[in-house]
Amino acid sequence: MLLLDHNLPHQLRDLLSTYGLETETASSRGWEQLRNGELVVAAHGAGFDVIFTRDAKFGEAAAKSLLAFPSMAVVVVKLPQRSWKLYADAFRAAWEKSPVIPQPGKVAFWP
Repeated sequence: MLLLDHNLPHQLRDLLSTYGLETETASSRGWEQLRNGELVVAAHGAGFDVIFTRDAKFGEAAAKSLLAFPSMAVVVVKLPQRSWKLYADAFRAAWEKSPVIPQPGKVAFWP
């Protein structure tokens, strides 16, 4: 199961479902205030195994938490913020070229 950090567009949940990925948002869970390692702990406890975020610093901090939860992965999405339509188009194009393949215990930067 995949969790979207609050800094990514919530519409991404529906887009990811078209790729067969079960996705929820941190906001829908009431986790907007959780920071870095706290979000990894909460996500792991709720059965998530991947977190997507835009925040590279979150990725760095989460790397430490992944030592305690080696089944978890973090993906830092590097696409620039845009209107939803432009963002979705860029996301789809990047996914078609190179889909995300999370590695347990690691932080990946994509695309």
